[in-house]
Amino acid sequence: MWWIVVAIAVLAVGYWLLIRPHKYWLEKGVKQGNPKFIFGDNWGTVLRKQSFAELIEMVYNMCPNTRYTGIYQFLQPILVIKDPDLIKQITVKDFDHFIDHPTLIPADSDPLWGKNLLTLTGKKWREMRTTLSPAFTSSKMKFMFSLISKSGEQLVNFFLKKDQELITVEMKDTLTRFTNDVIANTAFGVECDSLGERENEFYMMGKEATDFSGLCKNLKFIGYILVPKLLKLFKIKLFSKEVADFFTNLIKSNIQSREKHGIVRPDMLHLLLEARKNRLKHEENEPLQDTGFATVVESEINKNPKTTKAEITDEDITSQAVIFFFAGFETVSLLMCFTCHELAVNPDIQNRLIQEVDETLEACKGKLTYEALLGMKYMDMVISESLRKWPNPINVDRVCTKPYTIEPKYPDEKPVHLETNAVVWLPIFGIHRDPQYYPEPKRFDPERFSDENKAKIKPYTYLPFGSGPRSCIGSRLALLETKTLFFYILSHFEIVPVEKTQIPLVISKKQFNMTAENGFWVGLNRRSRV
Repeated sequence: MWWIVVAIAVLAVGYWLLIRPHKYWLEKGVKQGNPKFIFGDNWGTVLRKQSFAELIEMVYNMCPNTRYTGIYQFLQPILVIKDPDLIKQITVKDFDHFIDHPTLIPADSDPLWGKNLLTLTGKKWREMRTTLSPAFTSSKMKFMFSLISKSGEQLVNFFLKKDQELITVEMKDTLTRFTNDVIANTAFGVECDSLGERENEFYMMGKEATDFSGLCKNLKFIGYILVPKLLKLFKIKLFSKEVADFFTNLIKSNIQSREKHGIVRPDMLHLLLEARKNRLKHEENEPLQDTGFATVVESEINKNPKTTKAEITDEDITSQAVIFFFAGFETVSLLMCFTCHELAVNPDIQNRLIQEVDETLEACKGKLTYEALLGMKYMDMVISESLRKWPNPINVDRVCTKPYTIEPKYPDEKPVHLETNAVVWLPIFGIHRDPQYYPEPKRFDPERFSDENKAKIKPYTYLPFGSGPRSCIGSRLALLETKTLFFYILSHFEIVPVEKTQIPLVISKKQFNMTAENGFWVGLNRRSRV
C-alpha cells in the first residue's frame, strides 16, 4: 500500500507546483483565459505557432470588456493592464509603486548589461535618468543632427552609384547597417560605412552582440530565469569576452583621446562626458519645435534638481552606449523597415510624402536643415502611423516595488491586491490595434495623425515609446534618424514592391522581435528629375 501513498503524495506535490499556480488570478477574482500545463499562455510562442505580437493581441482580446486580464508566462502570473485610465494611474500617478522593470540579468552578473538605463532599478535608476535626461532634449538632437544627416547622405550615395534604374533591396540588412553607422557616429564617436565596408569591425561586433538566435544565448537566458545564482556563481555573462572587450576598450580609448587633446565632437559620448562633469541641465527655454507627435515629454520627476546625480564611470558610459546601440540597431531599424513596406504598398501615401520632401528640399535650397525636417507635417503623420500599426516595443512591463491595490470601478470587480514583485504588462500592440480607438486598425492611414484628428486620440492609447517617467529616453533620437533616412531616400528614389515583397506582410513566428517572415524586400526605383 505504501506505493499508493507515494503516488498520492507525488500527485499532490505536482498539483501544488504545476497546476495550482494557474489558479492564481481566479482566486483573486480576476478573469483569465485557459493556460496550458506548465507553459501557461506562452504555448503558441514556445511551439513557434504564434509570434509574440500575436500573443499580446490574443491576451488583450481574451476577456472583452475588462480593465485587466490575468495571464501566465509559464508559471508566473502577470496582470495585463488594458484600460487607458488604469495605465495612466499605474505608470504616472502611482509611479512610485511601479518604478522598475523586472530584472532578468543581475547587474553584478554582467555589468556591461546590468548598468544600463533600461535595467537599473530604484534609486540608481532615478539618479542615472536624472543625470542623462538633459542629453536627450530637442537642442541636443539639433547638436547631433549633422552626424545623422551625414549617414543619411552616405546611404543614398551608395545606391546612387549603382548603374540600375531599379535596385532590389532587403531592407532589414540595409537599415541595420544604416542605424549601426548612426549609433557608431553619435554614441561611440566612430565613423563607419557599413554598406561600403560590409565586414567592418564595429558592425560585426554589433551584429554578434545583438544576435539572440543562437542556442548558447538562449540557454543563458533560460539559466538567468531558472537558476540566476548558479550563473552568477560561475560568472557567466551575457556578452562574450570579445564583444565586451571591444566596446569597453573603444569607449576608454576614445575618452582618453578626447581628454588628452581637448577634442569636442557633436555626439552622445561628448554629452555623457559633460553629464559626468555635471554640466548638463535642462534648458529653461527649450525650443517649442519638437521631433513629432510620438515624442515622449520628459516627466518632471526626471528633471528634479534635488535628485542626487549619479557618479558616472567609464563602465557606466560604456553600458549606456551599448544600450543605445541595441535600441538603434534593432528597434529603430525595424521601425524603418515597416515604414518602407507601408510606403511600397501604399503608393498614394508615398507620393504625397515625396511631394513634401521635394517642397522641403526646395525651401532649404538643397541642404536639409534640422528645422526644415521637423517642419514636415506629413512626414510626422506617416511615422506616427507606422509606430501605431507596428509598435516596437510590442509590450512594456513593470514590476510592483511595494504592495498596491487596484480598487474596483465596476460592479463585477473586486479589489486586486498586488504583492511586491508582481509583474504587470502594458499590451501596446493590442491597444494600438483596438478598433474602438483606431477604426480599421490594420489599415495604414496617416490621416489619424493630422492636426484635426490627432487631438481626438484618447490619452494613453498611443504608447510607441511607453508611458510615464520610465518611458523611452531616446524617442527624439529615434524619430530624428528615421525622418532623416526617409527624407534622403525619397529625395532620389521611389520605394516600390518587387517580386519578393510579401503582400500582405506576415510577422515571423521564429523570432522574439516583430519582424517580417520572409524579410523586407522592396525596390528602390530611381526618380527622374525634370
